[in-house]
Amino acid sequence: MRWILTAALALVLIATAYLPRPLTAPLTETVYLEDMTWVEVRTALDRGKTVAIVPTGGVEQNGPHMVLGKHNHIVRVTAGRIARVLGNALVAPVVAYVPEGDIAPPTGHMAYPGTLSVPDAVFEAILEHTARSLKAHGFTAIVFVGDSYGNQVPQARVAERLGVEWAEDRITVLHAGDYYAANGQWDWLLSQGESETSIGKHAGIRDTSELMAVYPDGIRRDRLAPGGGRASEVTGVSGDPTRASAERGETLLRLKIEAAVKQIRGALSAGS
Repeated sequence: MRWILTAALALVLIATAYLPRPLTAPLTETVYLEDMTWVEVRTALDRGKTVAIVPTGGVEQNGPHMVLGKHNHIVRVTAGRIARVLGNALVAPVVAYVPEGDIAPPTGHMAYPGTLSVPDAVFEAILEHTARSLKAHGFTAIVFVGDSYGNQVPQARVAERLGVEWAEDRITVLHAGDYYAANGQWDWLLSQGESETSIGKHAGIRDTSELMAVYPDGIRRDRLAPGGGRASEVTGVSGDPTRASAERGETLLRLKIEAAVKQIRGALSAGS
């Protein structure tokens, strides 16, 4: 009789071992979706990480001293830091294909080899369907953070469009424009003794300092040269990148991050 009970117990144990078990995963340290498994993302959502940051960069000329992917390197870092400060956010992969000018005939940055450009409509479609994907998985807030000028208006249009469509679902869609346009960088550099000409508008002190802080290998230090107040047709530089530094870069990055966090928190509070 005992051997029958023992055999029956053994069969039960074997059967239990082969029953399907729910997949689980601990909460990860990373905030980057592309570095997580789907099970880890599900765990993060279950733990309240329901804000998705969609960073957008670009592939454009940045003078003879900076790599084309400058914006992508910078915005990946800043988006990650924003997510960590918020505490309830994850970061989608950087959208690298953005409007950079007309292709034929070439305008804007497209006049320089290596720049890649897509029409506004294509960029907006990428943003829209990225947001729709994130909503389908349970994210309740989608935030566009753009590191380049040409990204700003299309992001705002998509955010407004989806915000109206999803209003009854209580889904927040935000273009975090303060990250780019209201971050206080310009005033801070002026307070440090710089002029409008030395600061410039492209590949100058700000861009170069930020890349020095996050990806120093992307700087060709032997090719740093001032470009003046307007972008030089020869170099593509506006401003004086010789006055850039990693230390300045960290301050400039902090200003962008703080501006974005404040705007995002305000939008989340308004939507709650």
